[in-house]
Amino acid sequence: MINDVLTAFIVMIFSYSMGSITGAYYVVKYLSKEDIRYKGSGNVGATNAGRALGKKGFLLTIAVDALKAWAALYLTGLMSDANGLLILSAVCVLIGHLFPIQLGFHGGKGVVVYLASALFLEPITIAIMAITMGISYAALQKYTLSGFIAMASIPITAWVIGDSFIIPAGLLLLLFIVLISHTNFIMPKHRR
Repeated sequence: MINDVLTAFIVMIFSYSMGSITGAYYVVKYLSKEDIRYKGSGNVGATNAGRALGKKGFLLTIAVDALKAWAALYLTGLMSDANGLLILSAVCVLIGHLFPIQLGFHGGKGVVVYLASALFLEPITIAIMAITMGISYAALQKYTLSGFIAMASIPITAWVIGDSFIIPAGLLLLLFIVLISHTNFIMPKHRR
């Protein structure tokens, strides 16, 4: 029992710390010596990094944010094969990304972390998401709405194909957090 609690605590702290390595902030700071929180939308995410630095900034930010999620999940998997601990790690990476302490709790919106976590936990869900995105966009011609519909297919797919309730429930929780991060109620567009 004490070992389980200690392991969970270590996973939480480590995963939050990994999540706090907010790719857009460090990529833009390194390449342009500017603070992304005062550029474009003010958001510390891949889209705004793309606005600030073009395709290079966008892709480097995606790489950093995906790698930090994978690294945290991989290292958590080395400590334990419990699905619940993997979900705890993914949630803490996402929370660290959204609210990095060193940036005054001003982070990104978590889409890349969510997708990278889904790719690590249930890879097939990303293929189904891509198909769903294509169909949704063809039908609706609205990119953002189609993206949210496609992201919603991830926990559904995980539930249909999986043999555990924990992974789909965890992916649903991650999706819920990402959706909340996209509302002005929790994270105003231009908070600085």
